Amino acid sequence: MNHLKNEKSPYLQQHKNNPIDWYPWGSEALTRARKEDKPIFLSIGYSTCHWCHVMARESFESEDVAKRLNESFISIKVDREERPDIDSLYMAACQAFTGSGGWPLTLLLLPDERPFFAGTYLPKNNTGGLLGLLPLLDAVKERWQEDRTPFLQTGQEVIKLLSQPEPDCKTDESLPDLVNRTAFLFSRMYDEENGGFGTAPKFPSPHNLLFLLTYSECCGKPHAAEMALHTLKQMYRGGIFDHIGGGFFRYATDENWRIPHFEKMLYDNALLAYTYLTAARFCPSPFLKTAAERTLDYVLRELTDPEGGFYCGQDADSNGEEGLYYLWTPEALRQMPKISPAEAESFCQWYGILPDNPLPNLLSHDHYQTDPAEIIRLREAARHFRHTRAPLLTDDKILAGWNGLMIAAFSLGYLVLEKTAYRKAAERAVLFLARRLLLSDGKLMRRFREQETAVNGQLEDLAFLAWGFLNLYSVTWDTGYLKQAATLADQLLNDFSDGTQGGFYLTGPENEPLIQRPKDDYDGALPSGNSMAAFLFARLFSLTGNVRYQEASRRQNQYLAGRAAAYPAGFSFAMLTFLETLFPPAELICSYAKASDANELLPFLRKLPQAVRLSVLVKTSANEVRLAALAPFTASYPIPENGACYYLCRNRTCHAPVYSLEALEKLLLASEVRA
Repeated sequence: MNHLKNEKSPYLQQHKNNPIDWYPWGSEALTRARKEDKPIFLSIGYSTCHWCHVMARESFESEDVAKRLNESFISIKVDREERPDIDSLYMAACQAFTGSGGWPLTLLLLPDERPFFAGTYLPKNNTGGLLGLLPLLDAVKERWQEDRTPFLQTGQEVIKLLSQPEPDCKTDESLPDLVNRTAFLFSRMYDEENGGFGTAPKFPSPHNLLFLLTYSECCGKPHAAEMALHTLKQMYRGGIFDHIGGGFFRYATDENWRIPHFEKMLYDNALLAYTYLTAARFCPSPFLKTAAERTLDYVLRELTDPEGGFYCGQDADSNGEEGLYYLWTPEALRQMPKISPAEAESFCQWYGILPDNPLPNLLSHDHYQTDPAEIIRLREAARHFRHTRAPLLTDDKILAGWNGLMIAAFSLGYLVLEKTAYRKAAERAVLFLARRLLLSDGKLMRRFREQETAVNGQLEDLAFLAWGFLNLYSVTWDTGYLKQAATLADQLLNDFSDGTQGGFYLTGPENEPLIQRPKDDYDGALPSGNSMAAFLFARLFSLTGNVRYQEASRRQNQYLAGRAAAYPAGFSFAMLTFLETLFPPAELICSYAKASDANELLPFLRKLPQAVRLSVLVKTSANEVRLAALAPFTASYPIPENGACYYLCRNRTCHAPVYSLEALEKLLLASEVRA
């Protein structure tokens, strides 16, 4: 074994038996590189990455590659999911070198960590116009010994490029103009036939769809919702949804969502479940709830730790072949126990399974809204039979930020689908994080696996987890969750702010220094931590009235508007925040004589139309002191001796209190309190 043998990351564990003398990122490897004056070979990937596996089989298990690396380089492996700061920094270098990026990410660094070469997947030898790893290593070894001046010059030029101050991106474009232009750009890219945006490959990008749904609601633009709903429909019907086991794959390799890349990621499924649930409040189509429910149930069944945390994802490969686990043939179905040939034929017809089309989908017919009971029974039989196949690798590390996204999804699932199991799943995850990733001094850590807590919490961890807490507060009104969200927001403001250029760094002050302190604001596969922070501050101001959050929201909106002006469609979650600012939710304070009386509120909110957007606080004699500490303005709202009192405010104007849900409903449905 190499130096990865004691690492907890499943990705690093996959490489512990390589003949390469891998190190994890850290002082031991970096000090050795400087002491021995050797270049660093840096490989960044993640455990469910198909092309990472391909490069590992071709090169990292190869003795001749190992011989060259071990003699002339210091080799470092990084799990990008565990260390997004390192990945972000060197991905920016790769994009500077090549104009693109991806994983596996392959770099050569000077001993002082400056990069002088960057690429992605490299075959072992020169192949089809691609530079091979062996020729690259041989050339670098020779040049390093004879004249490394070009490497030093390149490293210095890259550092200058990466270290340039952010351009002054202030814009005169108003927030309404930015969100309108974003919606226009999506309409230009929209695929009217297949849904989605652009051509293959197609990524779900749920925050794009959330923006369109919210934009339609707030601005009265029905076409925006139509684009989102059609895309959600086609994704559910296509092969990107696992029709047997539930949950969504990473992306589609074709433009009609039929053929996926088969890895499943926690963050995709969290955000997609949240988006389908949001859409279900706009539209009565049954498939929206079905897609969300089957996704949440998949996470409960296959990505949930016994202690309550949520795992990162599942691999695409089975027996070394991508997608094999998920494929079916008519013959394989006929051989399943307890299924007759006629039932197998019916199943194949329903899901479009043919010898040349082995992946279940619903694209071939229009009966996708509800599955017949017989199909559900056969589907469950197929799911159980599928478990007898070579198992998929599950990346069972638990990340704070991704768990925050899942907490938000389960909280909304409890509201929309009325399943208590979903609220309990969110609450168990919070307890898990409190035990395993929140230190006694309040510091949040990023990763837990095999009884080890490691890596300082990064921007996305604090921002995503705070969003999860706010969503859980909105369905439980437990002030503890609101306090935890505020505490994380305060840590962001205190430790992650860039006081010079605006926005937030990916890492706090306790993180070990890299050649540059990275910052990221683009909403890619995930919303950026900067966009989520902006949304967090806007919502916290609405709930607490704390002017610190109001000012933080204003500054962050200004920063993101400047960054987004060149291409606002790449900042869709930031646009959600702008909509939150332009169309703030109505503020409802519910004051109850008995805490138990608040139980009537959730069923009432479930039946309200989506257009009634609310920021809700619940006050009782049991929580009034804690609530006033978080939202001081609530201290002046009296608790009635009996029953309830409802106080509704919008746009800094408050209505007279009402004393029944019937009266509150009439007030809420009045035009002046709608978006």
